[in-house]
Amino acid sequence: MHKSRLAALVIDSQGEEKSSAIDFWARALGWPCQETDDKYGKLATPPDQPDVLIQQVDHPSRVHLDIESDDIEAEVTRLEGLGATVIQRRERWTVMEAPTGHRFCIVHPQRPDFADADNVNVWS
Repeated sequence: MHKSRLAALVIDSQGEEKSSAIDFWARALGWPCQETDDKYGKLATPPDQPDVLIQQVDHPSRVHLDIESDDIEAEVTRLEGLGATVIQRRERWTVMEAPTGHRFCIVHPQRPDFADADNVNVWS
């Protein structure tokens, strides 16, 4: 048995300067940027909603989902059974592609309420 849920909407922004992407999305969505580092910015979303991250990337700009799980391998296997394929296994996450061509990542729990929340799916 393992658990999973939507953790984040990640806005991949190509280019050297992520601050202009953070500024745009913070103003567009009405949430200030809560924290940043060299590669990421995190908007101050309400605690009952998925995180919105701005990520500086080398590939073309796009949006992807992060699905958090307490067992990444079990979630990858479950999603492969639904037709998804593994694109890349990283040390802390796995990049997958849906049958529709959309990319998404399976990550460790990101939101602090993961263990106790009632909106987490339980899979057997």
